[in-house]
Amino acid sequence: MAPSFAEATAVSAVDSHTYAANFESEWCIGAVPHGGVVTSVFLRAAATHFRTTLAAQNQPHTISLHLEFLRRTQEGPATLVVRDVKLGRQTSTIHVTLSQDGREEVVGFLTQSNMDTESGLSLTTQWALHPAPPPPPASFSGLLAGADDPNWVEQTDKPSPKFRKVAHRALTFLPRKGQAMPGLLDEWLRLESGETFKNESIGFVCDFFPSVIDNLWRRKHGDKPPPPFWYPTVALNLDVKKSLPPDGVEWLFIRVRAKSIKNGRMDLEVVILDEMGEVVALSQHVNLVVGAERNLAARRNGQTKI
Repeated sequence: MAPSFAEATAVSAVDSHTYAANFESEWCIGAVPHGGVVTSVFLRAAATHFRTTLAAQNQPHTISLHLEFLRRTQEGPATLVVRDVKLGRQTSTIHVTLSQDGREEVVGFLTQSNMDTESGLSLTTQWALHPAPPPPPASFSGLLAGADDPNWVEQTDKPSPKFRKVAHRALTFLPRKGQAMPGLLDEWLRLESGETFKNESIGFVCDFFPSVIDNLWRRKHGDKPPPPFWYPTVALNLDVKKSLPPDGVEWLFIRVRAKSIKNGRMDLEVVILDEMGEVVALSQHVNLVVGAERNLAARRNGQTKI
């Protein structure tokens, strides 16, 4: 049985500023841990740090995250070292370095606050998704039980399932009539284990969706499937707008859109909504588009880059 999401993203304290994690094979793409899993590990390390070492700050929520993926991560143990950069009354910022076998592989800045006690100006912007997605499922429990929904259907033909092992860890429901436009993806997401999405889960959610490449490739190449690509993340930004309830939520909606795919590099804009249609988080990604063989290539000199 695959480890649960909580087990796959667990961190434990080594000392006041050092945390240990372990990346599981079942949560990988090829030989590389899924970028969303790595992001959630950073969020868990920050949550643990502010619950223990920096508990006096009373800032349990990550409101902003920026990660740079310097090198490929790998299955197995990882160490996260935290540096307290700025401790403030309203927000505090830490720098975190994730290392494996002596290699610095991912670095990031995370800003913490307390969303339960935030106050200040609030205005209605009248922002909305455009084009509008299909209406939410008529019954989420019915959808899970296999009942037909007029607007949503489970994705069962996930590409390269043996290579993208992490694809089995969540259930993805896509618009029954197809996506609204090329380069755009809408989905409803639920963890396969039945675990709920909590605040630290947002790192995983913001990076779990079908490839936007597939539809665009088929439009250009006459419905011919694309070759096996890998999409390593170069940089990931996360702006958290809403704290999820302590017990979590079972379902989240994700919209992903690419604006430019050029010379083996693409951007991704991610919007995450809850069942009430409220914005939970926004994310921006910079990704490479490379052959899948790059994922499995042997490391050289202990300092392999992506």
